[in-house]
Amino acid sequence: MRRPARILLLALGLLVFLAISLGLARVLSVNGAEQSAILDLLRAQARGDAAEMVRQIEGCAQRPSCVADARATAARLRASGKVVLVRLDASTSFSPTGHDGVARVVWKTPTRTTIVQCVDVHRGGDVVSGLTVDLRALSRPIGHQSACPSAS
Repeated sequence: MRRPARILLLALGLLVFLAISLGLARVLSVNGAEQSAILDLLRAQARGDAAEMVRQIEGCAQRPSCVADARATAARLRASGKVVLVRLDASTSFSPTGHDGVARVVWKTPTRTTIVQCVDVHRGGDVVSGLTVDLRALSRPIGHQSACPSAS
């Protein structure tokens, strides 16, 4: 094989490798985005900021039961200090495209023992156009050994 053909094949191989690497990095970064969105929601809850919780949960403002739950849990779980994420069982381990799932989250503050809640999560988009994370619901606290229900 001639030298120019080898260089062209090498360049094409490098481009394919870079494209696959960038796509994989984008998919893997969505786990961090999910954790960040959930932590922001828990911080609002711990501040007692029901309005911010409603804003962060997709479609919550249009669902009276969601607004009522946000107000009730924000009032009940209000706590001072930094929110510490003890454990997060993400909604999915890998998904190159959209996915609905439920994340189980265990959190605490210096003034409150651990709380376990479930977060309904939607991952949308695709590797090319970009992936998104939308939180659709936050449960009331569940038992420490309880599992979260499957996504509906």
